[in-house]
Amino acid sequence: MPANLDIDQILREDRANPPSERTLPWEETRDGVMVVVEPKPHWAEDRRAFRLREYCRYADWAAYGSRARFYGHIDTCGDDVMMKARVMIAREIADGLWG
Repeated sequence: MPANLDIDQILREDRANPPSERTLPWEETRDGVMVVVEPKPHWAEDRRAFRLREYCRYADWAAYGSRARFYGHIDTCGDDVMMKARVMIAREIADGLWG
């Protein structure tokens, strides 16, 4: 990786991997609806796709797009997921863990 890494570049490089191998969240749009997909932790059954204050299973999102069944989630939205990832990457860059 180049010495001048920025957060957006790190996110773009992670998106080059297939969804099953991604380690950072990413945005997807289907049928005019945008979600942020949270990578699957090793213990989870599936990834989650967030929009506003709702989420659905990624498998449902992949199969049905905007017609997927979304559930309320009072604590997390897609913006929260992306912001946490950006903060984590910024800390890791500052600590010299990238590059």
